[in-house]
Amino acid sequence: MHDVAIDADMIRLGQFLKLADLVDTGGEGKILIASGDVTVNGEVDTRRGRQLHRGDVVRVLGRAARVT
Repeated sequence: MHDVAIDADMIRLGQFLKLADLVDTGGEGKILIASGDVTVNGEVDTRRGRQLHRGDVVRVLGRAARVT
């Protein structure tokens, strides 16, 4: 797992996947989120607009990143 710093108080899940290099494109992220392949803090979340805050952990396809 690696830490990914954000500038604001929150970031949307779809944006964070790209920022953290967990996906190559926004389209890929959209598909993975919709198919239930993305978890936030251990729970599947299918909302691309899910708000993430510092400390949240996102996992996708065996890779993980924490919002810092």
